[in-house]
Amino acid sequence: MSDGMETNTGRGKWLLTGLTAVMAIVTLAASVYMNTRIGRLKGEVAELRAALQTDVTGLRQSFSDTVSANQQTQHLLLGELAAAKRQVNAASGRARSEAVRHADQLAKALAQEQESKHQRVATELTAMKEAAGAAGARIAEMSTEVTQVKSSVDETKSGMEKAIAELKSVRGDLGVQSGLIATNGKELAALRALGERNYYEFDLRKAKQPQTVSGISLALKKADRGRNRYTLDVIADDKKIEKKEKGVNEPVQFYVSRSRQPWEIVVNEVQKDRIIGYLATPKVEMARR
Repeated sequence: MSDGMETNTGRGKWLLTGLTAVMAIVTLAASVYMNTRIGRLKGEVAELRAALQTDVTGLRQSFSDTVSANQQTQHLLLGELAAAKRQVNAASGRARSEAVRHADQLAKALAQEQESKHQRVATELTAMKEAAGAAGARIAEMSTEVTQVKSSVDETKSGMEKAIAELKSVRGDLGVQSGLIATNGKELAALRALGERNYYEFDLRKAKQPQTVSGISLALKKADRGRNRYTLDVIADDKKIEKKEKGVNEPVQFYVSRSRQPWEIVVNEVQKDRIIGYLATPKVEMARR
């Protein structure tokens, strides 16, 4: 019996070592994902900034061309207006009246051209501001996404470390050293990641008919919520075994004909006429001698 206990204790230590290795692999994978994601986001930011610079350069060129064209048009109109004024000064009678009307028309055209120039300049300045604002918003959005990726990786790493720290290896009700047991969903996920055993969750209610879980039957007889105690029957290999007054997170062990290692039931929650937990079975099965 002592050799068996030492073997099982060694197995428990090996499980802890293996689970730690799993955590390291998960953490490494998360870090690789984070670095890849951040690298891609940085690339997108660089491309966005380059595109913004191209847009701004184009707008500036367009703005410069518009100003140049406006200046040429204004110069021609001013020249025509000066010529018209000279005609007015040189003309008399009806010719003078025609010259004044022509000068007024030129002055009005010049005013309209100046107003149109102001509107085009204002429109292009607004377009430049909108492009810069949109690019700034996208860059800010990407920065937020990078922060969220980092936070998600940190939470995953922290959750895995916490789950491992809370796992325990205890002795079962048959006196056999149990493997690691889980007391909640996160810990059970960590055990599944280790892959040493098969895990089958169940939600068992008190009923006339037993519930089948991975080839065995479970029948809840009593559930004392106040004391966190329960009694159930385990039916396996056409035999019924009563497990009486068992506690929460206590490994309840029993043997089946196709396995040398005991199967284990761990109940994590006791409610009125209801228990919630999981069944752990060995990965490799062979008949007992």
